[in-house]
Amino acid sequence: MLIRDRKHFTIGIVMLIVFAIVLIVMSLPVFGGKNAFEAADHLYNSIAKGSSYKIPKLEKQAQGFKGTAIDCTIDAQAIPDMDLAEKIAAMAGIQLSQSGGKLTLKGDLGTMALAALKDADLMYYDKETQVSDKYGKPGKQVLFTWWKLLKETKNTLKRKKLVKQASFLDEVVKKGIEVGYNFSGIAPEKASSKAGTLAFSLVFYVCYTVWWGFSIFFLFEGFGLAMEAGKKEEM
Repeated sequence: MLIRDRKHFTIGIVMLIVFAIVLIVMSLPVFGGKNAFEAADHLYNSIAKGSSYKIPKLEKQAQGFKGTAIDCTIDAQAIPDMDLAEKIAAMAGIQLSQSGGKLTLKGDLGTMALAALKDADLMYYDKETQVSDKYGKPGKQVLFTWWKLLKETKNTLKRKKLVKQASFLDEVVKKGIEVGYNFSGIAPEKASSKAGTLAFSLVFYVCYTVWWGFSIFFLFEGFGLAMEAGKKEEM
């Protein structure tokens, strides 16, 4: 290997070694039993959870849909756990009947949405035991079944040109069911309470990335590889 500039080559090697050492330390479970990547992921998920709670607002909207009857036919194959779906429907006051490969869902839109949001709220606040005791299945499986039922119902309403009802169910799915499912088991945090940690993580990320870039730059300088402006040819 031909080294043309030993000084810059040495600087580059030292910087790469430091980069590697820091990377190894970050990969160790030294941050409360987690490595740096897991700890950072947990932090950002906690902050995201704290700013994603829209269930009370959706519950108020659901009250406005009480008395709105729905009658939808959905694909039975889209529901993975039919027994659980039937139990969910029964407890929510929804009639669910199967004929061939189709399911007929009848009931009150507002009442159904409120039942789904109640389960999502329990999961959001890490009360999975209450959900699993209620249905006899894991909480996340319950929310997944709700997710499938509501999405299929929304699609049917959309095909019927019932845009207002379909849009409302879409909000319930995205801001209620999915939030309860994704953030279950994660403690919510406000960004203001973790401002110092957030600032440090962002500054560290930028500096660490720049450090890598300069280490490669100096290494190439040591090999005699450098970028130079091309000479302009004149006619």
